[in-house]
Amino acid sequence: MEKIISFFEPVFSFLFTVFLYVISKRMKRKNSERKTKLPPGSMGWPYIGETLQLYSQDPNVFFSDREKRNGEIFKTHILGCPCIMLASPEAARLVLVTQAHLFKPTYPKSKENLIGPSALFFHQGEYHMRLRKLVQGTLYPEAIRNLMADIEAIAVSAIDSWTGDRVINIFHEMKKFSLEVGILSIFGHLEPHYKEELKKNYSILDRGYNSFPTNLPGTPYQKARKARKRLSEILSRITRERKEKSLLEKNLLSCLMNYKDDNGETLNDEQIADNIIGVLFASKDTTASAMTWILKYLYDNRKVFDAVKAEQKAIYQLNRNENKHLTWNQTRNMPFTYKDVVKPNTFMPFGSGVHACPGNELAKLEMLIMIHYLVSQCRYEVVGSQSGIEYGPFPIPSHGLPARFWKQESYN
Repeated sequence: MEKIISFFEPVFSFLFTVFLYVISKRMKRKNSERKTKLPPGSMGWPYIGETLQLYSQDPNVFFSDREKRNGEIFKTHILGCPCIMLASPEAARLVLVTQAHLFKPTYPKSKENLIGPSALFFHQGEYHMRLRKLVQGTLYPEAIRNLMADIEAIAVSAIDSWTGDRVINIFHEMKKFSLEVGILSIFGHLEPHYKEELKKNYSILDRGYNSFPTNLPGTPYQKARKARKRLSEILSRITRERKEKSLLEKNLLSCLMNYKDDNGETLNDEQIADNIIGVLFASKDTTASAMTWILKYLYDNRKVFDAVKAEQKAIYQLNRNENKHLTWNQTRNMPFTYKDVVKPNTFMPFGSGVHACPGNELAKLEMLIMIHYLVSQCRYEVVGSQSGIEYGPFPIPSHGLPARFWKQESYN
């Protein structure tokens, strides 16, 4: 009996310590809430908060349930971070545009660790303004139009690899496509061995990004932290080599390397790495998700598909007759394909105000190029159930929308 008691004694001590810790934290939180009036809402379980409720269901359900109980502004706790949720267009505009100076952008510390604390979207004020201007300068229409031919080649190569009698996961393939375009916009033409190292380690980081932030060995988050360290090392090698070779390519990396503020201060390797990984992160999953949904909605709505197809086939036939490629001006003149008319401040895929996505023109360009070649040269068939949505945390069609593609010059 004494042995049993001695065995469980440290366990009980540990549990009692955890209990006291939780109670003290809750008392501190209540005292803090008395001093600072917060919106209504639940902070959920200690540490876990309401993360599982948000990540395991339709976010619309998560929001609507809490709106009914608490109103359009409520508090919660996600991925170890206390936060305030806004569920009205007016509130979104206030935070992003009219009163943006009153708000500091913050992310859960776990996410900041994986991307890097110097990434521009973790900041506001002078540093944010200067870095944002620099990034925008490499992603403005005047700059990205020079990437047209390369993006087109990446899209055509991707589509060629999909065609045939096999099933592909559209979302996963679109992620590969978006990552290739992101790497192109940051580095220009990157050596193949560096590109493969970047993609391999970024994939590990990506898998751990939305996991619970625990550093236990073997967990996705711990693997992601190690991959993030390797990414910094890879980027330092690339930066060092380009400095030695004095390469003058006009891309984001060269702009970051040559940046100087008013006092002549430059960016160090970690600041460069943080902002490169931040741009890669911003350029990948969201664009891939949007393109996956576009293909699903086109497949589900034959009338819309036929209208988009007719518009793109006319452009494709013209270019083939004149033996030329898709042009920048043609991507600016796709009225039906380009259309997205919604009520202001209700759908903001690129954000708004000072923190609007600086790469929105690049994202739209790669989507238009991909749609052009898919609908003008291919037909596709969604495999299995066409309903259902997965959340991780943003929505994608079930199983990433499995489909088969066939290359075809003309079809009905």
